[in-house]
Amino acid sequence: MCPPIFMSHSRGHSEKSIVVRSVECAATLENGQRHGLRSATSRASWVPGLQMLAFPTERQLEISAPQDDVMMPQRVRLQLEAAAQHPTSIVGCQVRRDPPNSTERYTRWINQLAPDQLLTQVFTSNGPTVIMPTWFCSRAWFSYVGPFDEGGQGEPEDLLFFYSHLRKGGGVIRVDQSLLLYRYHPNAATHSVLETTIWTHRVRFLEERALPHWATFTIWNAGRQGRRLYRSLTAGMQRKVVAFCDVDENKIRKGFYCHEDSQERPKPRVPILHFRAARPPFVICVKLDLTGGAFEDNLRSLHLQEGRDFLHFS
Repeated sequence: MCPPIFMSHSRGHSEKSIVVRSVECAATLENGQRHGLRSATSRASWVPGLQMLAFPTERQLEISAPQDDVMMPQRVRLQLEAAAQHPTSIVGCQVRRDPPNSTERYTRWINQLAPDQLLTQVFTSNGPTVIMPTWFCSRAWFSYVGPFDEGGQGEPEDLLFFYSHLRKGGGVIRVDQSLLLYRYHPNAATHSVLETTIWTHRVRFLEERALPHWATFTIWNAGRQGRRLYRSLTAGMQRKVVAFCDVDENKIRKGFYCHEDSQERPKPRVPILHFRAARPPFVICVKLDLTGGAFEDNLRSLHLQEGRDFLHFS
């Protein structure tokens, strides 16, 4: 028997957390769902203003439980088993989308990343490599990483927590089963976060975590996104950029990109090369899964290792 206790946990939106403190409680929740109950809160109702459900036994884990999504009955048990093996990791899972055809590229990315890509692809515009509605982790680890940034509407709080988690040496694990029906809402809070705010956080994280390990690098994409990244870098990191590369013959024929806004004299002029003539490592500013496989084929043809020879930033 796992009598519920309610604890205050204000997050400012519809996300809710459940604290599961034992395998037995996980089994109770799973059995409850098998009898037709809708969610992991089936043994108690939510109290207005209180967003955490706790079971008073000895082991504590945090599970993200958005109120509009539907958890599969075995979710808590399977993620609890994974979290027990990886106590300093955020454990996610695969998802099914509702409606099924919403955000198809993003959903493929969520579900199909290889285990090592859960760490190498943390710099992309997609955000955390296991999405927040699927998060499950040790309560002790959650407390160690720190609270969510409560800066209010417009703050990418899941991204900032995820970055803090990685800075403190946390891992990222995914249970490769579809354990959540993830509903798309055009008015979801995530859409209130400005792209420019997320961009700034992403660039700073890239500069902090990846670029210091490279003496020089090439930006793959001489177009708008590649140039924007170059301009967003600190002056010291800009000096590490030895070239842009592309497949567009018009850009390659131009020969260089001139940073007109630079305070340096003469203004920096960065060569633009064909991707086969450029040298790694690369920061790639080309979106995945958009070119019918052409970009991915080009990248594969270079026989590079992700994380060592290139990183995705798109």
